[in-house]
Amino acid sequence: MLRQLNESWPGEGPIRVMFQDEARFGRISDPRRCWCPKPIRPLCLAMVTQQYTYAYAAVSVADGVLDTLILPYVDSDCMQVFLDEVAARHPGDRIVMILDGAGWHVSGTLVVPTNIRLVSLPPCAPELNPVEHIWDELREKNFGNLIFESIEALEDHLETSLRDLEAAKEKVHSIVSWPWIINSLLN
Repeated sequence: MLRQLNESWPGEGPIRVMFQDEARFGRISDPRRCWCPKPIRPLCLAMVTQQYTYAYAAVSVADGVLDTLILPYVDSDCMQVFLDEVAARHPGDRIVMILDGAGWHVSGTLVVPTNIRLVSLPPCAPELNPVEHIWDELREKNFGNLIFESIEALEDHLETSLRDLEAAKEKVHSIVSWPWIINSLLN
């Protein structure tokens, strides 16, 4: 795949294959099992509040580079902001961004930066997107048994968690570098 792209896409920089997805985070607690000394019974608060924010992420499966952004909606305008941010973070690269077929991904109003090409996954196949496992890791390790006093507190915690994950390239690489993806890129 990379050889074909290299021949058909003129440019000097390397080709970086990134998978992209969005996830909703809200002020809904996620009660989980936890350890506690006997005979104490742990108490976990629960909350259901209809306030949400959205995390956008693109991950390079070859090296674990993760680009994230927190935005208020999932729509074409926010997708445009995210595409522009990823393009600006990798100005010397040619980026093949693989994403699902959400309406805001295929909107006619999107202006795709010159160093990005969009490729859609087959419909109804979220299991093919390794970013889904990034969301699972984030929710499991950073959001269990927590409640947030405000949407701003949630966004602050999400920002810290995403920055920590962006800095842990080896960990991200171990989550997203599936053998079938690496093999298909090399062949």
